[in-house]
Amino acid sequence: MLYQLHELQRSFLTPVMQWADMSSKLFTNPVSPLAHTPFSQRIAAGYELMYRLGKDYEKPQFDIKSVLVKGESVDIREHVVVTKPFCRLIHFKKETSGVQQPKVLLVAPLSGHHSTLLRDTVRGLLAEHDVYITDWTDARMVPLSEGPFHLDDYIYYVQEFMRLLAPDLHVISVCQPTVPVLAAISLMATAKDPHMPKTMTMMGGPIDPRRSPTQVNNLATEKKFSWFENTVIYAVPPNYPGFGRKVYPGFLQHAGFIAMNPGRHAQSHREFYMHLVTGDDEPAEGHRQFYNEYNAVLDMPAEYYLETIKTVFQDFSLPMGTWKVGGQLVRPQDITNVALFTVEGELDDISGAGQTQAAHDLCSSIPADMQQDFVAPKCGHYGIFSGRRWREIICPKIGEFIQKHS
Repeated sequence: MLYQLHELQRSFLTPVMQWADMSSKLFTNPVSPLAHTPFSQRIAAGYELMYRLGKDYEKPQFDIKSVLVKGESVDIREHVVVTKPFCRLIHFKKETSGVQQPKVLLVAPLSGHHSTLLRDTVRGLLAEHDVYITDWTDARMVPLSEGPFHLDDYIYYVQEFMRLLAPDLHVISVCQPTVPVLAAISLMATAKDPHMPKTMTMMGGPIDPRRSPTQVNNLATEKKFSWFENTVIYAVPPNYPGFGRKVYPGFLQHAGFIAMNPGRHAQSHREFYMHLVTGDDEPAEGHRQFYNEYNAVLDMPAEYYLETIKTVFQDFSLPMGTWKVGGQLVRPQDITNVALFTVEGELDDISGAGQTQAAHDLCSSIPADMQQDFVAPKCGHYGIFSGRRWREIICPKIGEFIQKHS
């Protein structure tokens, strides 16, 4: 019922937000008489803020058209390599020949935001790597006839993509997928699969959430499993292809994101308003771009979300050594020939200190000279894979690690 009420509210707000957007433009367009009235900048700023707070945010595009490779601009074309019901594998193909670069599979999170959240990650890697990314599908857009999507299915998808792109593949997982990616590679190692990647880089993920638990971890442990089943799971309403599918709705996830740091977001919107009033266009545009991405969310399949809560955050199945996938025990200690690099942010408030580093203890059979760890100073969760510290510090270190083990 809550999902239906949200859709009703959205249908009501849509014309109101369109009116606010139009009004903002009337008070800023130089050909409009209203733009020359007293306080027009403040009125326009108020309307735009209203519009952005109430509008519906669609999935953004990667919009990466070119990249510099050895000082030369090379065109980029997005190519969908594989289409599955819940995911697309996208290749950022360089329109050039004769350039051999390490092949990278970037596994994006399926945790509320679209894979475009890793746009800066992709852009940073493209200069020296051949990049593929998992582009997860909004569950409300997947017909019920396609069946459920479990945590095990996530692992099978990752394994399928790795086998497709092997050999000489390097896997990078950011945040949530560090756990299923480690499981996928562990199962392949146990089975002596010949399609193993050369390296696995794990960034800011909850390998062992018992270490330095954050607000996110505490929520999962303080609430009973039944609370998640009964409180955050709803059926997709009839106006979507996935009508009837049980999901954790994106709008509820977004509310949770905001609730974690309400003061920070309120301050950001206040500053945006003042930038509009004073005509400071550059920071105002930066605000728009950030929230265009941050406010665009997707629905997660209920079974996948609930299994992640229980397996990763309540039972700690991976570090406890009790996780079984398809009846097969997940044994990271069976990995012997895949180099491991873990990256954490010193100020990460999503995945606490040591949670990702725990992978080194679990992967006890990887030789010491094939293991590396880095804690990025003064870096929060998003700074690990986006922004100046990602571009200037973390991305080059990953590139060096991949090159060393290629």
